[in-house]
Amino acid sequence: MSTSVTLCGVKLDNPVIPASGTFGYGHEFAEIYDINCLGTFSFKGTTAHPRFGNQTPRIADATGGMLNSVGLQNPGVDAVISEELPKLAKVFKKPVMANVCGFSVGEYVEVAEKLDACAQVGWIELNVSCPNVHGGGMGFGTTCEGAANVTREVKRVVKKPVIVKLTPNVTDITSIARACEDAGADALSLINTVLAMRIDPATRRPVLANVTGGLSGPAIFPLALRMVYQVYEAVNIPIIGMGGVHSARDVIEMMLAGASAVGVGAANLVNPFAARDIIEALPGEMEKYGIENLVDIIGGAHNG
Repeated sequence: MSTSVTLCGVKLDNPVIPASGTFGYGHEFAEIYDINCLGTFSFKGTTAHPRFGNQTPRIADATGGMLNSVGLQNPGVDAVISEELPKLAKVFKKPVMANVCGFSVGEYVEVAEKLDACAQVGWIELNVSCPNVHGGGMGFGTTCEGAANVTREVKRVVKKPVIVKLTPNVTDITSIARACEDAGADALSLINTVLAMRIDPATRRPVLANVTGGLSGPAIFPLALRMVYQVYEAVNIPIIGMGGVHSARDVIEMMLAGASAVGVGAANLVNPFAARDIIEALPGEMEKYGIENLVDIIGGAHNG
């Protein structure tokens, strides 16, 4: 029985990848378990300069999930390279996925180029889908032209595989997926959070200081699964499927829909051992459904 998969030519022991923004820069989780059990992970969205993020409150409860409006809080790319990556190297011996954010095409290029030069980085993930910043993030990912332009310009300066993280907050995610593929993307990751909000009846005001935030958690899993299924039929590059994944069965469903690897996001915030527990449960789930090799089921739901 084999759980190994390949992502853009890099072999992973298993397809489970903690998603950006839910796993920090890794070393905090390494204090409670050996994170080398992971396929890899995508570290916190990184910008050219330090960001405090949005005002509080920036977390809200929702049925079947949660809303966040953190706003890409991070120490900036230079601090990530000089401080976070050396700490990570002490506890994680596999290539890591670098999540890159920006407020201009030039910023994406600058950050990606710096991280591409780091030996620890195995993939560059372009976050063109964050719903919690103004003037960047999702602003680039809601049009074919915007997403393709960021992809094309970053591809010109990096050697590592480029993965574009897509937003669900569009009418047709497949057209944007194809535009990214045409611009040179090596893979896609989807979905990011769904734009949402809560209102406090007592104050009659939005709960989040930013008014809206990104909905994540089990509530969005069926939506994410549908989009992965559709994008798999639209492109010929690998997909990292994510959105509400919280069990080994969810991983198998995502792979049947077309994912080559599977991101685990909000589950890490509810249970810090979530990714580890999913990995440990995978062989039993594979046996339950008669699966000998996980790569054999990628896109399997399209064959009927």
